[in-house]
Amino acid sequence: MNAANAAIRASTHSIARRLTLMFALAAAVVFSITGYALYQFQCVELRRHQLQEIKTRFEFVESLIVRRINTAEKWLLLEDKMTELTPQDGSIVYLVEGKDPAFRLGRPFAADARVSNEGNGVRRIVTENGTYLTLSREIPASGERPAVTLTVGLDASAFDTTSRAINAALVIAFLFGVVVVAGLGWWIARRGLLAVDDLSRHAENLSPLNLAERLPTGDMPSELNGLVLSFNGALGRVEQAYVQLSTFNADVAHELRTPLGNLIGQTQVMLSRERSVEELTEVLQSNLEELERLRTIINDMLFLAQADRGIRAANLEQTSIASEVLKSAEFLDMLIEDAGVSLAVEGDAEAGIDKSLFGRAITNLLYNAIQHCDRNSTIRVHIEERDHAVAINVSNQGVPVAPHHLERLFERFYRVDSSRTDSDNSHGLGLAIVKAIAHMHGGTVFAASNAEVTTIGFTVANGGTL
Repeated sequence: MNAANAAIRASTHSIARRLTLMFALAAAVVFSITGYALYQFQCVELRRHQLQEIKTRFEFVESLIVRRINTAEKWLLLEDKMTELTPQDGSIVYLVEGKDPAFRLGRPFAADARVSNEGNGVRRIVTENGTYLTLSREIPASGERPAVTLTVGLDASAFDTTSRAINAALVIAFLFGVVVVAGLGWWIARRGLLAVDDLSRHAENLSPLNLAERLPTGDMPSELNGLVLSFNGALGRVEQAYVQLSTFNADVAHELRTPLGNLIGQTQVMLSRERSVEELTEVLQSNLEELERLRTIINDMLFLAQADRGIRAANLEQTSIASEVLKSAEFLDMLIEDAGVSLAVEGDAEAGIDKSLFGRAITNLLYNAIQHCDRNSTIRVHIEERDHAVAINVSNQGVPVAPHHLERLFERFYRVDSSRTDSDNSHGLGLAIVKAIAHMHGGTVFAASNAEVTTIGFTVANGGTL
């Protein structure tokens, strides 16, 4: 049932069907306008021909009466002439009316005939025998002939029949044209959408087992190139995210496995035989350190998960950046002293920051610099204002970082030392947290390294503008 409904929806939303309907609608509009124009044109032309024929016949008879008919004897000759000119089917009628019965011609229209004026002396007269267009005019008296009124009538039935035939032909042509255009539109749409069908077949073959596979870009219509490139770009980002997620899962497993292995191993050893209170206390102390490390890793991962949801720093306070750096450095005095280095803070600026988050980011940067600096060197924290932001640079002298490592420093669990020799002291989330805190303050992170100095830092939006 669901499959049937899906098929119906797919048919209803078919692009080919929509294009066909649009072709048919466009053809209907064009043919309607064209047919209406042709209808109006034929009406005008038929009327012009009718009026032209009435006028020609009227002028001929009028000229004949005016020039030659001025006596009763000649009037009889006119009657014979009109009889010859009047068709047997009655499509043309001649009517002359006057006060003198001797100078009358033809049979008047029925008194109950419907008469309508159409201008310029032309009238439409509807009788039981048909519909006539008539032209009437008074002819002045001449000789024995008094003033008479000449009327020439033309049967409009033939023209009406022709008009109906033309209209029927236009309607048939309209319907036929719409059907033909709709059929051609369907064929054109299906031909034009073959590329889409091809893309659909390729998309069906995409599989998580082959993340490097992409939709083909060759021989694609220009209208689809942008879509294909965008989709391939999305696939690339999905592949990258999938690889990063796989790496992240492996790193998480590695980071959690080491302390858990230590806990299990030490506990098993202690349970293998009876131990003194001092030995048990020592092992519990060691286990507590491993548990603290596990808790730190889990808390850091939870923090990064919240940051990934787009959470912004909320408790913003406008404060001196240098003073906050110095406060954070106080907690690292012993580490700085043990490393045999000194700390220098240069410059200052004010910005709206969450002090707790900012202190965490600075602490992570300073801790990273202490781990990798040369003895008897100086760690420098340089603060400067940039366009709508404040930049905090932490620099240290030490082993330079290769360029291919710099762009990955802020990835989770990433270490320049692939052997993870410093796993006991760092779990590789410090710089990732710096990046998350920078984003929460509307800023960015950056890193640079040369033969002498490595600089890692971040920015926060100036004035707390996120």
